[in-house]
Amino acid sequence: MITPLGLVLCFGSLLLPTHAAGVVDLGYAKYRGTTVHDAISNTNNTQFLGIRYAASPTGNLRFSAPQPPAFIPGITVADTDPPSCLQAGFGLAPVTPFRGLNASDPHIGGAISSRQLIDRQSAAATEDCLFLNVFVPGNLGDKKNLPVVFWIHGGGYILGSATGFNGGDLIREAGGNVVAVVIQYRLGAFGFLAGQKVKEGGALNAGILDQQFALQWVRKNIRKFGGDPNKVTIWGESAGAGSVLQHVIANGGRTSPPLFRAAITSSLYVPPQYKFNDPISEAIFNKFASLSGCSNAANTIACLKRADVNTLQNANEAVNRLGFFGTFVFSPVVDGTFIRDRPSAVLATGKFNGKMLLAVTNTFEGANFVDQSTAPTVQVAEYAQNLFPEMTPAQAQAAAQQYAGTGTNIAQAIGIMGEGIFICPTYNLLKAFNGHAFKSEFAIPPANHGDDVAYYFPNGNTPKFANPAFNKAFPQSFLNFAMALNTNAKFDPANITPFWPEFDGSNEMLFNKTVAGAPDIRVIETDDALLSRCNFWESVSAATAQ
Repeated sequence: MITPLGLVLCFGSLLLPTHAAGVVDLGYAKYRGTTVHDAISNTNNTQFLGIRYAASPTGNLRFSAPQPPAFIPGITVADTDPPSCLQAGFGLAPVTPFRGLNASDPHIGGAISSRQLIDRQSAAATEDCLFLNVFVPGNLGDKKNLPVVFWIHGGGYILGSATGFNGGDLIREAGGNVVAVVIQYRLGAFGFLAGQKVKEGGALNAGILDQQFALQWVRKNIRKFGGDPNKVTIWGESAGAGSVLQHVIANGGRTSPPLFRAAITSSLYVPPQYKFNDPISEAIFNKFASLSGCSNAANTIACLKRADVNTLQNANEAVNRLGFFGTFVFSPVVDGTFIRDRPSAVLATGKFNGKMLLAVTNTFEGANFVDQSTAPTVQVAEYAQNLFPEMTPAQAQAAAQQYAGTGTNIAQAIGIMGEGIFICPTYNLLKAFNGHAFKSEFAIPPANHGDDVAYYFPNGNTPKFANPAFNKAFPQSFLNFAMALNTNAKFDPANITPFWPEFDGSNEMLFNKTVAGAPDIRVIETDDALLSRCNFWESVSAATAQ
């Protein structure tokens, strides 16, 4: 089964290894790349797969901030994708376990079935997973000072990897004029365990700190691959886009030195972002510690650091399954230092990292995450409270009223999920950039969450809408932006996208097709009813913890 959030696309590739390439000396290690041939563009690229950018986050480094890697002797041939970080699945519960918790007794129950206690540890998934891939156009050293695209995979902060995201696709879509970096970061409990004890004995938001560490690696090392550290664009899809948001608001919006100049969000995912010691955060910690056998330890964090990784992985999987259907239990928190407040509150200050933004949403972001079998019984206000467990009943009723008349109850629930979690946070982010942004809507049917990824990471396959003009125009928009901070600065004269004005609050570029099967790419006015609903979600953002 393909997990819907942040799809990991494992297509057959037309990028075929041909021979060994040059060596890059990073000081702590030397890596030899591989030359590959792109049969679509009939060009060669150089790729470095599996570069270690941080020390193995195991033992005493488990649940801690990333650290520099140790010295690696000799020359490592970088020709194999790295092992993925440990994975988990999304919530399956019919109701949220997080309503009614309080600070004096933060506890979640829920039976754990034997089916949920699955040992997912394998050679393909491991704690030792802090690696990245670098893709260079042509031969190493052919070009210098190229813009850099830094890709962060999605997966709800609990799954995903670098595998399947071939930077060669981005190089081709940029006309051979970018360096691409694809990273991995700790997931689930290993990257996003929170609570007072984690703050005292480990590191909050470890997975986001991994990403920042990789950005710092890029700033230090990317010139050796032909990239310009002052021309970095961070781009992610779903939780990868949510990660981009975390870096936009990091350090109160004043990260120094700057680690990127522009940001791209594809299907921005913004679940509730609680304070690290919120009753919900503490309840998740307590359940994880209990399932890991560390509840009664004198030092819980020390116990978790000593625990067998398989025990922790079983607990990771089980706690995630306890979440409300279609939600993801582990995610970033407000830690008070790196992430100083929830996203809406930081953006409202007018301070953020990055100069320009490109934001893309899909028309139907929520459908993949709503239990369709509940269509005959779902109550809209109740659904809103399951999705946002700290909303009051009155706020949940107000949310339901916003969607009254938009379809059946299940359609309204899909709207609340899609707009409340993905689409409306995107407009809030656009508002913060105040005209220094571009917005588009991906609407190729069915236009569900994740359907756009195959157009910019085809890995040699043709996307479902097999139209050559569209399949240039849509993906090239991202790379034009990354190279020039302007979607209208086209390197390809065959690109059919019309003039694209910067977002002024109610305009965006539609990427769709006609009934006859022709590209339908044009500027549209943002739907007033949608913007009104987004204003509602912004008004209750303290209750939704966004």
